[in-house]
Amino acid sequence: MPANEKRNLAILFFSQGVLGAQIPVNFILGGLAGALLAENRAFATLPISIIVLVAMFVAPGASMLMGRFGRRAGFLLGAASGAAGGVLAVLALFEGRFDLLLLGAAFTGVFQAFQQFFRFAAADAASEEFKPKAISLVLGAGLINAILAGEVVRLLGDALNPVPYAGAYAGVIGLNFIGACIVMFLRIPRPPRQAESGGLARPLGVIFRQPRVIAAVLCAMVSYAVMNLVMTSTPLSLVGYGFTTNQAADVVRWHVVAMFAPSFVTGHIIARVGHLPVIGTGLLLLGVCSAIALTGVDLHHFYFALVALGVGWNFGFVGATSLLATAHSPEEQAKVQGLNDFLVFGLVAFASFGSGALLNAFGWSAVQLAVVPSVLVALATIAWYRLVLLQQRTADTPA
Repeated sequence: MPANEKRNLAILFFSQGVLGAQIPVNFILGGLAGALLAENRAFATLPISIIVLVAMFVAPGASMLMGRFGRRAGFLLGAASGAAGGVLAVLALFEGRFDLLLLGAAFTGVFQAFQQFFRFAAADAASEEFKPKAISLVLGAGLINAILAGEVVRLLGDALNPVPYAGAYAGVIGLNFIGACIVMFLRIPRPPRQAESGGLARPLGVIFRQPRVIAAVLCAMVSYAVMNLVMTSTPLSLVGYGFTTNQAADVVRWHVVAMFAPSFVTGHIIARVGHLPVIGTGLLLLGVCSAIALTGVDLHHFYFALVALGVGWNFGFVGATSLLATAHSPEEQAKVQGLNDFLVFGLVAFASFGSGALLNAFGWSAVQLAVVPSVLVALATIAWYRLVLLQQRTADTPA
């Protein structure tokens, strides 16, 4: 790999590791802070839902902005939004205002919309044959996320006593500052536009009718939404069953480790066995998570279920992202990636809203049962796409 590619991937890895830590911090504390400030506990997970809802609507614009001004400008804007979200969350906890917490979550959602494009920036920074490995390597920075997020919650959660959680949100401000300093060194060329390159960019309708794109986008949507559905309600469920906030943070930390630790080998596995077996394995593991969670509510059930959820997300989402990267040209990437993330975060937002409502109305088991239909639909889509590929190979084989 050329030196400039190695340099950019290293910068993406470490900046993603620092900046991305604020997402698990918000997922650990969002529901708990919401329960502290909301008058109705049914709205406790609303801060998390607001994050993904705003990310859904901002993602297309974020992609187009980076297509025009470059990845570095977009990531710096995202870091500024994340810092603003941390400031507003601290103020909300000190003043006891749920509306300020939601406004802070909205700014964090803007951050997440930009942050999700780190995986596509990794593909931009790598040669064609190395793209799956580059994507999985940069996502592997989630291991740093897991370590930092757990330590931020553990060490800073009560640092501003008597106001709970405010110290951890103050730590989020520092994460954004440090991550932005690393991003400043990123140098990825802006992707060519159609007019500049002379290429022919296809309409979105044509691109998104391809079986490969349908399978990639739908499996990314399901993998991320199922993960969010279960993880959003996990801290509240643990505390509800009598476990401590630190125990809840530790379960989520190991979940985040399971999300990103496989990334160091996922790209190699995709290169060896292909996208579809990896995605299918990920979807099956999402089902295993629910099966484990339905067997009991002891602490080890939460650990095992959330680890299966994390590995399942990794295989499903990395595999789907890598598959999508093979389905468009550089001229098409901004609009394709923007619409992809709009659809992904749209289903994630729906899952996040549904998670709190299901947990409050019907309990932890209902959250797990809600996983089954979407996983079955995604598995059916993979089977359909595999059949399409077999038919294409048959048609191309001489009689």
